[in-house]
Amino acid sequence: MTILTVALLQIEAAGYDQEENLARGEVACRRAAALGADIVLFPEMWNIGYTFEAGPPGDLERWRTQAVPADGPFVTHFRRLAAELGVAIVVTYLEEWPRAPRNSVTLVDRRGDAVLTYAKVHTCAFDEPEASLTPGDRLPVAPLDTAAGPVRVGAMVCFDREFPETARILALEGAELILVPNACPMEENRTGQLRARAFENMVAVALANYPASHEDCDGHSVAFHPCAYGDDGASRDTLVVQAGAGEEITLARFDLDELRAWRGREVWGEKYRRPELYGRLVEDRPGG
Repeated sequence: MTILTVALLQIEAAGYDQEENLARGEVACRRAAALGADIVLFPEMWNIGYTFEAGPPGDLERWRTQAVPADGPFVTHFRRLAAELGVAIVVTYLEEWPRAPRNSVTLVDRRGDAVLTYAKVHTCAFDEPEASLTPGDRLPVAPLDTAAGPVRVGAMVCFDREFPETARILALEGAELILVPNACPMEENRTGQLRARAFENMVAVALANYPASHEDCDGHSVAFHPCAYGDDGASRDTLVVQAGAGEEITLARFDLDELRAWRGREVWGEKYRRPELYGRLVEDRPGG
């Protein structure tokens, strides 16, 4: 078996205190590496703990000023840490961007190289402060070198997972693993969505959420594999692991050999699609 271990960092942040978030994040990464993680996954927008601090007039502008560049000290710190520890780190942050910031993820390999940066495509435009963000415009997938071997990885951020098209495109681009930084309650319906994304696309999925001590979150970081039936044809539970409500580092272990064998022989994913019938999915008009 080739086991890939993803550490889900269900840890509390310190709001706009980015130095403290950096320090807490480093401690968690070191703990995860000591536990045997190959990939370390932060919850959404870690540099400010997905926080919007209310204050005097102009607090939205104050929030925007918390944005950091993708090549700045915050992300660079975790690149150096990844190289030191020999683990991949998925760092999340409010990213500086022309006109308005982005909600971004940078995937750093175990040598400290940034192999993928993804900006949340489905921003929560119905609510401030996300309504002021610049949405991402691409769904990239990249090969990631890990101690367990190479794996093709894509990302979704929180609300992205509620759109089946997001995971499907990542799967069509060759993703074997989708990593999901999150910052909202992971109740039964949302957890069920994630289970479906794994099954219907034949991909492994891992989500890191904030603990219940964080506003509007409830913990329950979770991971699923897609291998829904055993060799005897009996149904299997595709849940890999699920955290509780409090702070913890949860390890999700995926058997890459099993995953790849499943993708090679089973009928879901891309094999029997009828894309010539799916044009309605990309038509920009209201439903009727």
